[in-house]
Amino acid sequence: MKKLLFSSLFPMYTRNIILAIGYGTVAIFSLWMSLLLRFDFAVPKEYWLGFKVTLLWILPIKLATLLIFGQFRSLLTYFSLSDAKRVILAMGTTTLIALCIWYGSKGSHVVPRGVIMTDFLISVGTLYSLRTLMRIYREGKADSEIAHLRRKKVAIIGAGEAGASLMHEIQSKSGLGMDVICFVDDDPQKKGSAIHGRKIMGNRADLPEIVNSLQITHAIIAMPRASPGVVRETVEILNKTGVQHDILPSVTQLLHRHVTVSHLRHVESEDLLGRDPVRLDDTAIESLIRDKVVLVTGAGGSIGSELCRQIASRGPKKIILLERSEPALFAIEQELVRDWKWIDIEPVAGSICNEARVEGVFEKEKPELVFHAAAHKHVPLMERQPDEAILNNSIGTMVISLAASRHASKKMILVSTDKAVNPTNVMGATKRVAELTVAAVQHDPKNNTILSSVRFGNVLGSSGSVIPTFRKQIEWGGPVTVTHPDVTRYFMSIPEAVGLILQSATQSKGGEVFVLDMGDPIKINDIARQMIELSGFRPDEDIKIEFTGLRPGEKLYEEPIHEGENIILTTHPKVRCLIRNSFNNSIIHELNHISSQLHSMSKDELKKWLNRIVPEYKIS
Repeated sequence: MKKLLFSSLFPMYTRNIILAIGYGTVAIFSLWMSLLLRFDFAVPKEYWLGFKVTLLWILPIKLATLLIFGQFRSLLTYFSLSDAKRVILAMGTTTLIALCIWYGSKGSHVVPRGVIMTDFLISVGTLYSLRTLMRIYREGKADSEIAHLRRKKVAIIGAGEAGASLMHEIQSKSGLGMDVICFVDDDPQKKGSAIHGRKIMGNRADLPEIVNSLQITHAIIAMPRASPGVVRETVEILNKTGVQHDILPSVTQLLHRHVTVSHLRHVESEDLLGRDPVRLDDTAIESLIRDKVVLVTGAGGSIGSELCRQIASRGPKKIILLERSEPALFAIEQELVRDWKWIDIEPVAGSICNEARVEGVFEKEKPELVFHAAAHKHVPLMERQPDEAILNNSIGTMVISLAASRHASKKMILVSTDKAVNPTNVMGATKRVAELTVAAVQHDPKNNTILSSVRFGNVLGSSGSVIPTFRKQIEWGGPVTVTHPDVTRYFMSIPEAVGLILQSATQSKGGEVFVLDMGDPIKINDIARQMIELSGFRPDEDIKIEFTGLRPGEKLYEEPIHEGENIILTTHPKVRCLIRNSFNNSIIHELNHISSQLHSMSKDELKKWLNRIVPEYKIS
C-alpha cells in the first residue's frame, strides 16, 4: 500500500519541483530585467546588493502566491482566461507585499520602488507569453496528429504533367487532408523514378498490390488525355480494390486552365462512354475569336454555358450573354467574371423571340460573331406543345438570323441536332425549319453575313439528357427506365460538342451544315448498365432496368445526314460539311405568317404545317 501511494505521489512531486524551477527562473529574470531597465542597463554597484537581498525574499513570496492561486495545479499547456486572472492576482499580491517591505525598511537594501512595479509587469507578461506558447504548441501538435490520422493516403494514376501539377498543389496545401504516397503509370521507363519526392511504383495492373502494400485509401486518375476505354479499365481495377477514386477532367474540359485540386470530381459515366475525343484546331479557333465581340444565345444552358467558357479562354474583346432564365444567366455571368476578370461580360436577360429586345442588343453591342444555342430540346414536352417549339426553335432562329444579317455580323452559327434529319417528332422538325431558315437568310441577295448550322447527336450530361435522368433513378433505388433494348444514339461530351461548333465557325463560308464523325452509336441499355455498375450496384439485381416502349416521335436510331445532302471534305478529318443545293425561298414568309396565328391553331394543325414545310417529317 505504501509502495502504491509513493508511486502515485512521486510524479506529482517531480512535476512541482520542475514547476518551482521554472517559475523561479521567471522570477529571477523579471527582477533582473526590471533593474536593468530602471538604470538604462548601467546599474550602479551599490544597487546590486539590494537586488540580491530582495531576491532572497521576493522569490519565495512569488512561488507561494503562485501556489496559493492554483498555478501549480494548472496544466501548463492549458491556459485560459481564468488562469490569466490568477496570474495577475498572484503577481499583484507579491508586488503589494514587496512595496510594504520597501516602506517598512525605508528602502534599505531593497530595490527601488520603480523596479518593483516594473517587475510586476514583466512577470505577468513573461508568464502570459510562456503559457500561451505552450498552449499553441499543444494545440498545433494535436491538430497535426488528428490531421495525420485523417489524411487520405493517395495514389495518383498518371505520372505526366497533369499528375505532377496536382502533386505540387497537394503538397503546398496541407489543409486538403491528402498525403500522396506514390504514382502509378503504364510507362515502363518511369517505374522507379520519382516526382516531387514520390516514387512511381508500377503500372495500372499493379494497383491491387500497391493498394494493399501501401494501404492506399484514395486514388486520383490524372490522365486527361486518356481514352474512355483506358478510364473504364482503370475504374474497373479500382472498383475491385474498393478504393475511393476521383478523376481529373479531360484536356478539353480543362481547356487553357491550370490543373488544380478544385477540378477533381467523381468518375462519371461520361468518362467511360464514347470514343477518343476529336482534337480540333485551337490556333484557328483562337484566331477567329480573339479581340471580337461575341454574342451567345441560350448562354445559361448546357451548350451555351460551355460555349461561353471556351470562347472566354480564347481572348475575346466582349461576350454578350443572352438568356431568358434569370438564375441560369446569373450563374454563368458570375462564373465568367470570376475566372476571366479581364474580359468584358455583358449579361442580357431576354428571349430570342422578342424582336425588339434582340434588335436593341444588336444595335447597341454590334456582335461580330453570333452563336445561337437557345432552343427547346425535350422531345416529349415539345410533342405536346408544338406552338412553343415552333415559336422558340424556328421563329426565334429567324429573329436571330435576320438581326445578324441586318447588322452585318461576320458569322452566325446555329446549334442544331441530328433529330432534324428525317424528323419523327416536333422538336426535330422545328430544328429542321431552323436549319432551312439559316440557309434562306444566307442566300438572300442583301445578306453579307456568313450563316451556317452545326448538327450533332446527344450530348452527355446536358439538361434533360439520358445520363442525368438515369443518375436520379439510381439515387431513388430504381428502376432505371429504357424505352427499348435496341435503341441507339450518337453521343458527344459537352466540351467536344462546343469544340465542333467553334471549329465549324472557322471553316464556315455560308449555307453549310457541319456534322462531326461521331463513330458508332451506343446502346442506351449499355449506358444504363454501366451507370448502375459505376454506382456500386448490380444491374437487374440491386437496380432493375425496365423497358417502357418508344415514346411518341422517338426513333430507334438517329441519322446524321439527310437524303440529298452532299458531303464535302473539310480541312479537318473528323468534320464533315453537308451542302444542299436547293433551299426554301419562302421560309421567312411562312414563319412570319404563322407567328400571328400560332397560339390559335390546334396541335394537329401545327404538325400539318410543319409537315408542309418539312415534307420528310413523319407525324407521330
